[in-house]
Amino acid sequence: MRLEDLAALRFTYEVVGSTKDDETPQGYHRLEHTRRIGAGNEVFTRAVDALLSWRMHRAAGLPMTATDSPPRIGTNTLGHLGPGLLVGRLRTLAPFGAIGLPIPCRVVWTVDEPDRIGFAYGTLEGHPEAGEESFVVTRDSDGVHFAIRAYSRGASWYARLGGPLTRQAQQYAAGRYAAALQRLATT
Repeated sequence: MRLEDLAALRFTYEVVGSTKDDETPQGYHRLEHTRRIGAGNEVFTRAVDALLSWRMHRAAGLPMTATDSPPRIGTNTLGHLGPGLLVGRLRTLAPFGAIGLPIPCRVVWTVDEPDRIGFAYGTLEGHPEAGEESFVVTRDSDGVHFAIRAYSRGASWYARLGGPLTRQAQQYAAGRYAAALQRLATT
């Protein structure tokens, strides 16, 4: 699968944009992960830059290419899930090729406010999961925070077969994203 192939692909779920309204469609598993990543304008600026340039994904172990940087509605992304993002027994959840399992997505909404910046993407055909994931950096008097919100269900046989292990892998990936963004924003 190549990045230029994604334009012809459809979403693998129907309730596109639901993470913006904080709604989890029936039949999907919900994931929420938040972390205070620091304080101050410099941390906020560096966090936003790392998020919008896709560096957070790469630093977390998910090689990512995109049609646009910063993301905008309609941006197609292609990640490759491989052992770099997963650990030990979780590596058995998917049949990894030489460059990893393709993870095709499309940006479905963005937010660009003075103290709140981020986006969400949804899964496209060929993704092992069906659903949506949002990444938002906020700044307030308590500091700079990063929130990941997602809903998903297995779209491939191996994601469905993985059940709870697949959800553990998603929680682990969310933690890796947050740790990578904190590292990029504070060093």
